[in-house]
Amino acid sequence: MGTEGLGAIERLTRELTRLPGIGPKSAERITHYLLAHRGQAETLAEALFAVKERVKPCRECFNLTEGELCHICSDPRRDRSQICVVELPRDLAALERAGNYRGVYHVLQGRIAPLENIGPENLTFGPLLERIRRGGVEEVIMATNPTLEGDGTALYLSNLLAGTGVRITRLARGLPSGSVLEFANAQMLADAIEGRRGF
Repeated sequence: MGTEGLGAIERLTRELTRLPGIGPKSAERITHYLLAHRGQAETLAEALFAVKERVKPCRECFNLTEGELCHICSDPRRDRSQICVVELPRDLAALERAGNYRGVYHVLQGRIAPLENIGPENLTFGPLLERIRRGGVEEVIMATNPTLEGDGTALYLSNLLAGTGVRITRLARGLPSGSVLEFANAQMLADAIEGRRGF
């Protein structure tokens, strides 16, 4: 059933339940909180609209940005000889919080997941290969999540890069198998970057 026939309160509650980690009870609490704090509801609505209108993928690495290039790609102090490949912008953010990686990134915008009809053509492999063809890249660090799909995506990419002469490494397995980068703590991610190995 669509939301057309619902009242405003029911519609907001239903839309909130579509967000990850928010069940029906939490959605109801948030709805009533926003009703009691209408100024905050307006500020939230403006922030959501601004994100929708202004945030887009970086033209170089596909991280989220409001400009043409994200803050990492536009930073001249970053080491462009290293590209760390991640699935999503939130994985990039998690690695940045670790604070010990000074290279640049490439965001695939997902991972190969045949059961969800996500194939290589749905990801940003082509722009990554183009970045490598331009020259200057010495190492590609596979930082896909240590899951079946993440490992499959890394294997696919390593095959694509096989003839490029670029060194291919993988994050160390200090990360538990089946976990997600977003939820790893900073020290765990720092150790994984430092202990990366050949693919």
